[in-house]
Amino acid sequence: MDVNGRSGEMQVFATVAQEGSLSAAARTLGLTPSAVSRIIARTEQRIGTRLLLRTTRAMTLTCEGEAYLRGARRILADMSEVEEAIAAQGVPKGRLRVSAALGHGRLAIVPLVAAFSARYPQIVVDLTLGDEVVDILAGEADVAIRFGNLPDSPLTARRIGETGQVVVASPDYLQRHGTPTAPENLLQHNCLRFNFRRAEPDWPFVRDGQPFALKITGNIECSSGEALAQLARVGAGIARIGTFSVAEDLKRGELVPLLDAYNPGDVEPIHAVFVGGQAMPARVRVFVDFLLEQHQLDA
Repeated sequence: MDVNGRSGEMQVFATVAQEGSLSAAARTLGLTPSAVSRIIARTEQRIGTRLLLRTTRAMTLTCEGEAYLRGARRILADMSEVEEAIAAQGVPKGRLRVSAALGHGRLAIVPLVAAFSARYPQIVVDLTLGDEVVDILAGEADVAIRFGNLPDSPLTARRIGETGQVVVASPDYLQRHGTPTAPENLLQHNCLRFNFRRAEPDWPFVRDGQPFALKITGNIECSSGEALAQLARVGAGIARIGTFSVAEDLKRGELVPLLDAYNPGDVEPIHAVFVGGQAMPARVRVFVDFLLEQHQLDA
């Protein structure tokens, strides 16, 4: 590869950060470790600051190195997209990295991937399911599917759906502990809760048109709605989760809806989040458009 230009230096640095060592990066790039070391040193000298801290045991990025890595990944991705667009003559192609929550991704996104791939066979869908929040600006994903109200950011968001919330428990749990007939009864029950930072500590309800919140307690917390649904199915307690997570369980009778008369009808929006603008890759645009199309069909 050509490592004389700045883009080549960026590629070398990004590979070193990805592989975790100079020797591993050298093998990936087809270079010698000494050549990779010289390129990193040349980059640091030009910028005027250290990007990597190296010891005999570990290699870490400095704060400046982290910033340089984010910019390098974005620039390299933009360059790749320009070249791909020219080569494809307008046909969307390339690798599309999609991040989705474990439960929603399995139930709602995975079923759409086959149809999307059939329509755009030259796009490689790289789908990662997990409940951690990826850094799109740092190049960790092209599109992320996120729930709830979004914080202000330079990213673009398109609303692709929404989900209501329902309180559920298994028939076995209710037989052992009784069925709550009013929200206040939940204070005597084991309630299963989300543990991530944006999760509300109280459960909202409504009575006679007046909203109120109830502080619930329980001995299990989890980051995954799918896991909370599974815990509720095996009788661990009562959960309040997105209706998409438990729709099939409710149909099969494995879970029972509770306190419907007090449900405030709150809706959690679902967004596709990505870097927008004129330089947005065609593969990102067509994927987001496809998600919007499927939402309109389901509406």
